[in-house]
Amino acid sequence: MEFYAYVLLELAKGLPLTLQIVGVSLVCSFALGLCLALAHHYGPVWAQMLVRGYLAIFRGLPLLIQIYVIYFGLAQFAVVRGSILWPILREPFWCAVIAISACAGAYASEIFRGGLLSVSSKDIDAARAFGMSRLLMLRRIVLPLTLRQALPAYGNEIIYLVKMSAVASIITLPEVTARAFTIVTETFRVFEVLAIAGAIYLAINFIAAFAVRCVEKALEPSPPRN
Repeated sequence: MEFYAYVLLELAKGLPLTLQIVGVSLVCSFALGLCLALAHHYGPVWAQMLVRGYLAIFRGLPLLIQIYVIYFGLAQFAVVRGSILWPILREPFWCAVIAISACAGAYASEIFRGGLLSVSSKDIDAARAFGMSRLLMLRRIVLPLTLRQALPAYGNEIIYLVKMSAVASIITLPEVTARAFTIVTETFRVFEVLAIAGAIYLAINFIAAFAVRCVEKALEPSPPRN
């Protein structure tokens, strides 16, 4: 029991960093995915082509390659090292956030686009009949309906993002997975250490899934009153 307590306490030290990576990446990927979905659905032809190219790249490449390219690959170019972006790109935390957000945002955009496609034309016609502008209709009608329709699928994306955060361990970030591998190399007790690390990720995902279900219930339309 003493060993398990030691492992749990050591892995818990990496939990704030894991949650920080997940939280920042979640906000960034949500905003990116929504912008991409709007551009794909409402944008001009050239914008739709750019979005399709982005999706093809970031959905087609493994996240491991993306994070390697951003953290190790971009640093070899002098123009990058001399740019204003270098203070960000030289930090492993922000490289991990950029890679995870870019990848998760690509998947989230397709979820949000599905939500946009589910908005009924009757709702759009009703909004136009009330004289709503396109921007007001988007804010008051389209986006609330889109997010409500997309939330169940986006809940799965949140769980996937939590699992993606473990990839940050390969660029020296001392989050839960990195600390687990450090303990494994010191003790050679692979199963016990990784089982505890897996239990931590399961706990995070159970909490995330519960939060999504609570939001779903809050957004359910109220039954009509007699």
